[in-house]
Formats: sequence, C-alpha cells, structure tokens
Amino acid sequence: MTDTVISLPERFDFSTHKWFTKEYDVALLSNTDLVLDFSRVQYIDSSALGMMVLLHRLLEEKNKKGIIRNVSGSAKDILEMANFGNLYQYE
Repeated sequence: MTDTVISLPERFDFSTHKWFTKEYDVALLSNTDLVLDFSRVQYIDSSALGMMVLLHRLLEEKNKKGIIRNVSGSAKDILEMANFGNLYQYE
C-alpha cells in the first residue's frame, strides 16, 4: 500500500490553512501513512508549523506516521530549528 501524499505549495503559511486542513482530513480517512512533500516549498511560517503540530497529534491518535519528504533550504532549516524531527520522519 502506498502512502498518501500531500504536495505542499510554494508558500506554506496561514493562507493555506483551509486547503491544508481539507487535504489532511481526506488523507486521515485512508489506511496509509501521510507524506508531506516539501519539494516546492520556499517559505514556511509559524502558522504552518502549528498546523503540522496539530496534524501530528491527529496522526498519533490514528497510529499513523507523518513523513516529511523533499525538504531543503530555509524550510528545512526552520523545521530543524523547531525540532520537527521529533514529530515527523524525514525522507
């Protein structure tokens, strides 16, 4: 079974809140782990980090893994500073 992938936009910030919530609500219905594909992300803000913490809690409740894929640059630096390696598996 393949993982469910959410491809994040170039700007992952508060403006993506509704879209991201809808995407992960659908993804949580599947029986797969959830991959956040950061390959396009150039900018990430604190509200996106908050959304990812909430998503991590929801994944834990369902005994699923959250995976961060293709993260680089400043987005990677921010996630590392915020210790997201403790919440998500990196690929």
